[in-house]
Amino acid sequence: MKAREGDLIETFDGNIFDVKGLVHPRDKVVAFIRYTPHSEGERRRGKVAYRKVYPLHERYDLLREKFPQYLVSDKVFGELLCEVSVKSIKRHYQPTAYLKRLRRARRRDTLEDVALRFAKLLKNTADISWDSLGVSGSLLVGLHTASSDIDIVAYGSQNCYRVYEALKRLIAEEKSPVKSYNRSELKSLFGFRSKDTSMSFEDFVRTESRKILQGKFEGHDYYVRCVKDWHEVNEQYGLILYRRAGYTTIRAVVTDDSQMIFTPCHYEIDDVDVVEGSKVKAIEEIVSFRGRFCEQARKGEVVKAQGKIESVQERGKKAFCRLLLGNSVSDYMTIEEKA
Repeated sequence: MKAREGDLIETFDGNIFDVKGLVHPRDKVVAFIRYTPHSEGERRRGKVAYRKVYPLHERYDLLREKFPQYLVSDKVFGELLCEVSVKSIKRHYQPTAYLKRLRRARRRDTLEDVALRFAKLLKNTADISWDSLGVSGSLLVGLHTASSDIDIVAYGSQNCYRVYEALKRLIAEEKSPVKSYNRSELKSLFGFRSKDTSMSFEDFVRTESRKILQGKFEGHDYYVRCVKDWHEVNEQYGLILYRRAGYTTIRAVVTDDSQMIFTPCHYEIDDVDVVEGSKVKAIEEIVSFRGRFCEQARKGEVVKAQGKIESVQERGKKAFCRLLLGNSVSDYMTIEEKA
């Protein structure tokens, strides 16, 4: 099964998972539980009610308590992950296929109409093909409400860069339906994010207020996820080994931000100073598989970041270390204010 970031999968026991990254074991998919059947769930599809589980620690807690079969101590990624056996998958939801059905549908509800208008605006403004876009999130699996977010996925590096520049232009237009979050909206977002990522409100505003991939379209929250195409991903499961090398806080200078819009995102860094925690040499990059850390810093900026240190060993190459963000509530990445 070729599953990738932005896809969702449903298992025979009724759980729905969101796929993480583009590198997976041969017979499993790395994915985290997102919706689970629950008698008092706030979402409904047909006769089945579902509860949405979002904070990462709550997902792990649910898995440990009710679905331990999905927890795997992965020897390649070097940590406890949620991995779903391909044999357990009942349905594979793909954003591109859903958008194609949405375009052909004779009847759509209000949010589906809004999502289609947003996708069409991005497609035309960025001058890319329909095949380069998809719709993910709750819409993809029919568990959306009137107030649900619009989750767009763009595929392929060049298409993603074009979409990013298109969003910049749209936000800059005075009468555009695409808006950046204002301070009040950021406060609401902070209330949601702070349950899962530690950061002061002022640090949060400083980083989030300039982001392009999130905001409002016609009054609805949107998030655009940028994902590389299959032919752009050289890594195969097992060819690179990741090992935990501690937990630390660093201060560093971002030297390359060209991968900041993608999920997973990468920031190349230099002049690394270990502020607290494990004293590790050769920390070359900051990485996250979570969209909230996209666009977090720009080239030339000094950042302070806290997270898990991983040793990365690729066959035939010299090992190096990276800082991984997003696995713990205490993980963060902020921009240092200029004097």
